Amino acid sequence: MATRVLQSSCSGLYQARNTGRAKGHVTAVIRGLSASTNRHREDSWFKSLFVRKVDPRKDAHSHLLAKKEDNNLYKIQFHNVKPECLEAYNKLCNEVLPSIHDDKHYPCELVGTWNTWYGEQDQAVHLWRYRGGYPALTEVMNKLKNNKEFLEYRKERGQMLLSRRNQLLLEFSFWNEPVPRDGPNIYELRSYQLRPGTMIEWGNYWARAIGYRQHNREAVGGFFSQIGSLYMVHHLWAYKDLQSREDTRNAAWQHEGWDEVVYYTVPLIQHMESRIMIPLKGSPMQ
Repeated sequence: MATRVLQSSCSGLYQARNTGRAKGHVTAVIRGLSASTNRHREDSWFKSLFVRKVDPRKDAHSHLLAKKEDNNLYKIQFHNVKPECLEAYNKLCNEVLPSIHDDKHYPCELVGTWNTWYGEQDQAVHLWRYRGGYPALTEVMNKLKNNKEFLEYRKERGQMLLSRRNQLLLEFSFWNEPVPRDGPNIYELRSYQLRPGTMIEWGNYWARAIGYRQHNREAVGGFFSQIGSLYMVHHLWAYKDLQSREDTRNAAWQHEGWDEVVYYTVPLIQHMESRIMIPLKGSPMQ
């Protein structure tokens, strides 16, 4: 009898001990899950401070940001010239490009043509405007195929170049339309490679910021890419000289709100580049 009681007591203690261990294990698991969940929530909350909230869009950013009243398309060309050929290249461009600009049969305009002064050396930059968008571009390309002077120009030009690339651009609705300028001026082309998905955000900030940069007529034009390197923005500025550039840029910081624009747009940029350019003799912008 005593033996049975002892066995029963031991069995009860063993079960109680196992039950306690099981409960303790379950409690530990629950606490672990709870702690993990809390850590996940804290981590998610912490990350949310740095993750931009993206609103769903129901239209392409090109429709939301580009000028609608002017169906203009722009082409920017970057030509890297053999150093020993730069003078001959400039002479050739001054002879041929203005003739296309002046010919009313071509629905295009030479906005400006420059050599890079500071930045990538021995480089030419040409900016064209096609009034009428893609159909105008196609019309010009087809007509140039039958233009003997242009074909000779391309053949001769090809012997002078190391490389070339281009982009098709649209114009920001809130920027000035580029127009001919009297000189002498230097021009700065600031190019920004944005993070994909941030073009709308960039446009919202710069729609306000451009007002801070009009006081010395320095704002020439603002563009964003459609074909070529995508999510690329180009801002074109004009200054009398490098000191004028420095003074004008420093003055922008005196306007309330400019610091906020810089603070919020810098994180949108993956890469940026600045070129100081000198206009060629045949450029409508001097």
